[in-house]
Amino acid sequence: MTPREAFTIVDRCAREKEIDQLLLELLRYPSPQTDRLESDPQVKKFIVELVAPRLAELTGSSGAIDAMGNLIWRLGDASTGGFLLMGYAMTFPAASMKEPFSGARVDGRAFGVAGQCALGRGACEQKGALAAMIYAAGIVARAQLALRAPLILAVSLAGETGRHDAAKFMLENDEISARSAIIGLGTSNQICLGNKGRIDIEIAVRGKSAHSSMPWKGVNAVDGFRRVMERLDRVPLGTGRHGLGNATLTVTQVRSGPDISHTIPDFCHVVLDRRLLPGEDPDAAFRDIQDALKEVAGFTVEATRGAVMYPSEVAKGSALAVTAAAASRELTNRDAEFFYSPAALDAGFLNRNGIETIMFGPGDLRFAHTDQEAVALEEVRDAAKIYAATALQIIG
Repeated sequence: MTPREAFTIVDRCAREKEIDQLLLELLRYPSPQTDRLESDPQVKKFIVELVAPRLAELTGSSGAIDAMGNLIWRLGDASTGGFLLMGYAMTFPAASMKEPFSGARVDGRAFGVAGQCALGRGACEQKGALAAMIYAAGIVARAQLALRAPLILAVSLAGETGRHDAAKFMLENDEISARSAIIGLGTSNQICLGNKGRIDIEIAVRGKSAHSSMPWKGVNAVDGFRRVMERLDRVPLGTGRHGLGNATLTVTQVRSGPDISHTIPDFCHVVLDRRLLPGEDPDAAFRDIQDALKEVAGFTVEATRGAVMYPSEVAKGSALAVTAAAASRELTNRDAEFFYSPAALDAGFLNRNGIETIMFGPGDLRFAHTDQEAVALEEVRDAAKIYAATALQIIG
C-alpha cells in the first residue's frame, strides 16, 4: 500500500474520542507487578476482562488467550511475513502514588505538556502504548482490506519483570510469524533503534564465622567480597558502540550474614548487573566473570547466571524505521528523532529470532514510577495513527 493510501485510511477510520476513552479505561483497571510476576491473577484478569472485550468491540474479534495468559490477536492471512505490535499489561506497583488508578484527565501544563494528560500508573510506560496499539488494530480492521500478510497484536503479561519469559513463550507456542515488529513502550513517540542487553549474576562468597572479639579464628566473607570486587574491576567490557556507549558491570545488591551482632560473617551475597552491547555474547560475558573469580585464596566463590535479556540494534535506514519515521512526519508534521536506550527490552529477543524490531510509543519516561505518572492524550492519539499507518504500508 502506498503511504498516501495508508494515511487516507487512518484519517477516515480514527476517532480521537474513542482513543481517549480506551486509554482511560485501561488506566482505571489495576494490573501492577507483584512477586507473582507473569503469574499474577490480577494482570491476567486485566487482559481477559478488559483488553479482550475492547478488542472485540473495535475489531470484531477478541483474539485468543494462550496457555501462559498472553493475548494473541490476528487479522488477515496467517501466512509468514506478518507485522507484530507487542504491548504490555503489567505496570509498576502503585507505591506512593495517590489515586494511581483514577484515569483522571488533567491539564498538561503541570507536566510541561500542551493540552490534556491522563494520570495513572503505567500511563507513560505501558498503557499509553497499549491503548494506541489496540486502537491501531481497530483502524486496520475498519479498513476491511485484504492484507498481504497478517497484522498480529500480542499483549504480553510482562512489562516490569526484566526478563524475556513471556515473549519467549509467545514465539515458541503461539505460531507468531512476523518479519517486523514494534514494541510499545514510552519513547515520547521517538524511534528507539536499539538497546543494551543484560545479564543478572549472583555471586556467593563463603568464609568462616567466628566471634568478632577473635576475628583471627574466622574467615571474613566481606574481605572475600573486597577481593572479588578487585578482580571484577579488571573484567574486560565492550566499548563505544553508536549511541549506546560502553558496556557496564554494576553491583546492585550486597548482603552478608549471619545477621547476628559481634559475629564475623561467613557469607556475602552479591548481585551484579552486566549490560551488554549489540554483538556481545552473553555466554562469553559470563565466562569472563567466572574466569576472573577463579581461586580467590582463602574463600569459596561461586557465580550463578540469572535472567538474560539480549541487546538489540536496527539500522536507521531499515524499511521499518524509515516507514515509521515517514508516518510520524506525515501525521504529526514533526520529524521523529532516533535514539538508543540503555535499558534491556524484548526487542533484543525478537531481533535475535529474526523479527526486525524497533521501540516506539507515547509517554515521557521521566514520569515513569513517579507519583505524577501521566501521558499526553495527543501523544497517544498520534501513536495509534502512526502504528496503523506503518502496519498498512508494510502489510496492506
